Amino acid sequence: MLILGIETSCDETAVALYDGDRGLLSHDIYSQTDIHKEYGGVVPELASRDHIKKTLPLIKNLLEKANITSKDIDGIAYTKGPGLIGAL
Repeated sequence: MLILGIETSCDETAVALYDGDRGLLSHDIYSQTDIHKEYGGVVPELASRDHIKKTLPLIKNLLEKANITSKDIDGIAYTKGPGLIGAL
């Protein structure tokens, strides 16, 4: 079974492909540290907006690196909580 994992609970956007037989196939992470640095902490609205911009390109790149299409994915796992409301 091939699972796409998505994590957006705070200030990092992370995606991974996990195969039940082969383990972790590929993963990628984008950090928003530079965006929030000037504010001294995570700004939820900025985090949420940046997740919207970054999630699909990260997934596309992840699938390309693993030579997999979206049709090959059997399930999606994602962070339900806890986390920033707008980022989830």
